[in-house]
Amino acid sequence: MSLIPSFFNGNGRRTSIFDPFSLDVWDPFRDFPFSSSSEASRETSALVNTRIDWKETPQAHVFKADLPGIKKEEVKVEVEDDRVLQIRGERNREVEEKNDTWHRVERSSGQFMRRFRLPENAKMDLIKASMDNGVLTVTIPKEEVKKADVKSIEISG
Repeated sequence: MSLIPSFFNGNGRRTSIFDPFSLDVWDPFRDFPFSSSSEASRETSALVNTRIDWKETPQAHVFKADLPGIKKEEVKVEVEDDRVLQIRGERNREVEEKNDTWHRVERSSGQFMRRFRLPENAKMDLIKASMDNGVLTVTIPKEEVKKADVKSIEISG
């Protein structure tokens, strides 16, 4: 018996609801199938939050997405509603052998989808996409900005 009260139960986790550093935080969505704390949502979070860079050059809009381990056949690049670029894909989980002993699983699997509203100066009929070493590059050429014709008007009087 200890004179110092223990905030941990037998498995090393804090159990007091009054302890502000408690690891047992109530999750109101714990029992829903789309629970934020479920193992499936944690393992797909990297794909769901796929990072995509968008830069604008004088000639084009260029999107780059890091998609390591995904084949170009597993990625779809589409244009919806005339000006919405949609990039989506899926990485399937590897088949697990019953005899294998897993020590760590960090690679994510699942689906991802990102959508971008394109500006008026994008040439929608000339979009090109390529995949090289796990990096998807989507290039959308820009229309030349028409310079306004300026005509001087002479002031009489």
